[in-house]
Amino acid sequence: MQGGIFQTPQMRLLGSLVMLMVLIALGSYASLNFAKIKHVDPMPATISVAGEGEVLAVTDIGQFSFSVTAEGEDAPSAQEASGEKINAILTYLKEQGIEDKDIKTQNYNMYPKYRYEERICPAGSYCPPGERVPDGFEVTQSIIVKVRKTNQAPSIIAGVGERGATNISGLSFTIDDEEVLRDEARVKAIADAKEKAAALAEQLGVRLVRLASYYEESGYYEPYAVRTMAFDMAEEAAVGFGGAELPMGEESTIVRVNVTFEVR
Repeated sequence: MQGGIFQTPQMRLLGSLVMLMVLIALGSYASLNFAKIKHVDPMPATISVAGEGEVLAVTDIGQFSFSVTAEGEDAPSAQEASGEKINAILTYLKEQGIEDKDIKTQNYNMYPKYRYEERICPAGSYCPPGERVPDGFEVTQSIIVKVRKTNQAPSIIAGVGERGATNISGLSFTIDDEEVLRDEARVKAIADAKEKAAALAEQLGVRLVRLASYYEESGYYEPYAVRTMAFDMAEEAAVGFGGAELPMGEESTIVRVNVTFEVR
């Protein structure tokens, strides 16, 4: 030995193995980092488009509302008087072919009534206000009615008025099942969005990978004709409703969507 340590073949082999293990570890660490870099993509490229779908349909039902008001010395008598009027009108509606599902109570209210008793005061002296005293009860009930045979709606309204109904609203026309139309409009809106996205991706030289997000605006309906008719009950009862023309028009159901696609 001259100024050092003899390196036996075994020691040289051990050193080579250590170096090899270090190189393998470094290679594995680098591969892991490259894999992380490859899969971590916090900001994928996307494109967003808007689509719109519209469906037109002729209105198929008429709708109106009315109220019945009754008074009584006490709450039970007021309710009984109101019930008699309501029952007479409901019987009439069912005789006209209106089903129970198309008659709905909108409001039912009962209020105590009051009156002021006058005071007898000497002439020229101060006279305080009269005393408020109970004066029975008042019951008001509001009903909404759907009429599916729209040509009969005017005569039905007249019959309701003849049986004590008050505050009869104008007759309006609408679509009975709006969700069906909305579903059809949504299909058209999504197809429109896909077509626009495919065209835009081609222009940009990318391809659509997957759906990233979807948003649908609240649906709304646009009238294409005047669909509300107000009636003067006395005047219309005099001329009759038999030949009344009811222009119902169309409704436009529109759905708008916003769709975002991931692209590469």
